[in-house]
Amino acid sequence: MNADDGPPGPTVRAERAAEGFRRAFGRSPEGVWEAPGRINLIGEHTDYNDGFALPLALPRTLTVAAARRTDGVWRSRSPRFSETVETDGEAAPGSVDGWGAYPTGCRWVLLDEGHDVGGMDLFVDGSVPMGGGLSTSAALCCAALLAATDLYGIDADPGEVARWARRAENDFVGVPCGAMDQLAVMASREGRALFLDCRSLTTEPIPFAPDEHDLSLLVVDTRAPHRLVEGAYAERRSSCERAARALGIPALRDVDLAGLPRALDRLPDDRARARVRHVVTENARVLETVALLREGRVREIGPSLTASHVSLRDDYEVSVPEVDTAVEAALSAGALGARITGGGFGGCVIALVDTGRVASCVREVRSAFAERGFGEPSSFAAPPSDGARRLR
Repeated sequence: MNADDGPPGPTVRAERAAEGFRRAFGRSPEGVWEAPGRINLIGEHTDYNDGFALPLALPRTLTVAAARRTDGVWRSRSPRFSETVETDGEAAPGSVDGWGAYPTGCRWVLLDEGHDVGGMDLFVDGSVPMGGGLSTSAALCCAALLAATDLYGIDADPGEVARWARRAENDFVGVPCGAMDQLAVMASREGRALFLDCRSLTTEPIPFAPDEHDLSLLVVDTRAPHRLVEGAYAERRSSCERAARALGIPALRDVDLAGLPRALDRLPDDRARARVRHVVTENARVLETVALLREGRVREIGPSLTASHVSLRDDYEVSVPEVDTAVEAALSAGALGARITGGGFGGCVIALVDTGRVASCVREVRSAFAERGFGEPSSFAAPPSDGARRLR
């Protein structure tokens, strides 16, 4: 069985969102916007350490159909969730639970930044899998912000929208994420991965078109329930910050491979050493991958992907049995490289696979899951795609 065929085209996506809006609110939207999910080709848990990452936008998107209201209320609905979320401009950080916190946080950020934003109705739909580590929350925030800035005449470039989206997650929802997800959602381009310096927030599109090399980037959604997530991300971030303080440096970005042994000797325990070892070696893997892609040596990046997974599994301890099973099965089926993507503790795996082996790779993963009694995973190809935009 092959990976699924992917979402419909942009015209169909726009019409579906508009029709959903009409059913939900009894009127037509003023526009439809979409933002992609993202995967990280390599560079995991480096963003909040001022390091390097290489994300790309997915062909899977979230769509937001929206129209202004005159009463100052933001009303958000989605077929993905049962509840309608209604808030006004007085909503404060921490006051909204669940998925509605993200669009509400977007309005809060715009108001806090001094922009006059009134009410809106928003209908949210799309094809980015929820909870798979594909940055659904960043896509939702970026699409909602695009809708609000368009409808209320706020001039903002993609970097500014990404900054606001990050603030919505950090300061309103309370998720201590870095800047990678939002920048990838806003600034990605078709046929490119986005080389991101998380200290300067500068980006560079790097050629990455697997199909031109008879390759596919396969995403396997393990559908594994996220385990031990409560506080785990924050714990790893704080452990890195403590290690940087112990080393007397601004961030772990400031340790390179040559200086790693000396840095490890100065740390107080094995866990701190493992966390630092992952971040430093992962930064080096990003730089190596970028160098190979610049030279068109796409097939040679596979070992770095697999090494990244081993580091995330053993040093950063963010993998789970379903994820490890998917990686092992993909490699057994001939994948050039495979790794967990996203924050970890469940979610998705990516694999770089010869196009002619995609079907057998998918079968191998599903067979391995069945043998171990796991639920059936889903899979899809992920050609690098464009970032957020207005559809109509």
